[in-house]
Amino acid sequence: MKGFTSTLASSLALGASTALASLAPRASSVPTVSVKGNAFFAANDRFYIRGIDYQPGGSSKNADPIADATGCQRDIPEFTKLGINAVRVYSVDNSVNHDTCMNALAAAGIYLILDVNSPLYSINRQDPAPSYNPTYLQSVFATIDAFANYPNTLAFFSGNEVINETTASTITAPYVKAVTRDMKQYIGNRGYRQIPVGYSAADVTSNRYETAEFMNCGPDDERSDFFAFNDYSWCDPSSYTISGWDKKVELFSNYSLPIFLSEYGCNTNERKFEEVSALYGPQMTPVYSGGLVYEYTMEENKFGLVQLSGGSVTELADFTALQSAYANTPMPSGDGGYKPNGQASNCPAQSSTWLPGTDTLPAIPDGAVQYMSQGAGKGPGLKGNNGAGSQNAGGASTATATPGSGAVTATGSAASSTSKGAASSLHGPELSLGPFVCGLVVILSSMVGASFQLL
Repeated sequence: MKGFTSTLASSLALGASTALASLAPRASSVPTVSVKGNAFFAANDRFYIRGIDYQPGGSSKNADPIADATGCQRDIPEFTKLGINAVRVYSVDNSVNHDTCMNALAAAGIYLILDVNSPLYSINRQDPAPSYNPTYLQSVFATIDAFANYPNTLAFFSGNEVINETTASTITAPYVKAVTRDMKQYIGNRGYRQIPVGYSAADVTSNRYETAEFMNCGPDDERSDFFAFNDYSWCDPSSYTISGWDKKVELFSNYSLPIFLSEYGCNTNERKFEEVSALYGPQMTPVYSGGLVYEYTMEENKFGLVQLSGGSVTELADFTALQSAYANTPMPSGDGGYKPNGQASNCPAQSSTWLPGTDTLPAIPDGAVQYMSQGAGKGPGLKGNNGAGSQNAGGASTATATPGSGAVTATGSAASSTSKGAASSLHGPELSLGPFVCGLVVILSSMVGASFQLL
């Protein structure tokens, strides 16, 4: 019976994948998300991120879950059961098409928040200058090309925890900020919609606020569109005050960009996700725009909500706890007390824990300037450059940027994107995939329910 169930599940999943792929050019669109003041908005409604971090296999596997159509069909019903509206993915293959999964996510009302880096293409924390080079930026820009045309691409991360608990790591801040500037300029020059770009910071008390200030100071073309940080300070049983979340809200009360938690969910004790009610409550919504729970799959660090085994999903105790926490915490109504206007931050002063003395950034490397007008071309994928990656590829920046050098200078064609369906659906009659996907979920649930186990 098990073998029959597995075969049937595989057949249905393959059929679903094929059908969704064939319908990709008419994907159901969701409203695009933009930044207004210190909040996100979908059309005219305040948007709160209510999601999870999604990288099956973890960083060691270095695989692209959004290119895995079968995995998407397996996991999207679980996302729906949780009631989430966003997933964060840490690494993708920018050389392949992602229509099937992105359109299925859109049909389920789920957005993607995407890191543009990968293990082979990233800024080197120990020696950032050589790693900020044309080969690296070509990969970053190719990732933008691969996802910019999907309306459910919510935001891009220019970096994740590049600055950590060591004071020496703060020297990377100008390079991360330069990447943010370059990404924003590339998005504008290539004619894409204004997709928010920001940074995901480590939960480090000594430099968290300085990092936030740095990413929001200086000319507009250099400033981030949002700021996120990973926060594991609320460990159940706890409270808004015991965890120190009240102090963080107070600290960021005048910050002019949207803030959200790019990772949260301490697992020191049993996770009940009591922090969910605070995160979406009236004390925090004037400053915070939600967050992402770490993480979907059980990996070596023991944060998982589910256990994967081939095509089957076993929902763990944390899944049930988070599902209950979300169910008992309605989305906030109204605008949540957001601030529609705000000023740039003052750049942080140099100190014993913050080494950059000014907002001076490196200029974009000469070899990367061409991408602004010509496009990035095909991405290198996860194992490009014969596995050598970009960090020692050469051609690093040798100049200092002038203020305003990252401003959009032209509006080019976005035709180089490897995504086909999502953007075209905005300009013509749409065929909604919602009923189609719901039907598939019902069929899969009724026919192969034995493979979805609850604890």
